[in-house]
Amino acid sequence: MQPTFALYLLGREPAPVAWEHRWLRWPDFRLPSDRAATADALREAWARAGDERVEIACGGGRGRTGTALACLAVLDGVPNDQAVAYVRQHYAAGAVETPWQRRFVTRFR
Repeated sequence: MQPTFALYLLGREPAPVAWEHRWLRWPDFRLPSDRAATADALREAWARAGDERVEIACGGGRGRTGTALACLAVLDGVPNDQAVAYVRQHYAAGAVETPWQRRFVTRFR
């Protein structure tokens, strides 16, 4: 099933897709290039996920995707200092791979 909306967290622009999407420049093992745009895109994804199929993806599905999912958990009410553990428990044990990705989640608003 195709998503209605997607966020692609990649170091370079993804191939074209048939559905609405946003590309966030986010190199592997690093943080997003534009943190304000990333926060806006994550808020949009969170709001749309209530009644739409939303996809969030990076190259490997762990670090960048895990970081984004932890930020979505924060938007949904999980305390910042518990969001990484939450995603690791409910999504993937290796999610949010680097110390700076963890710090990004703890500071996300």
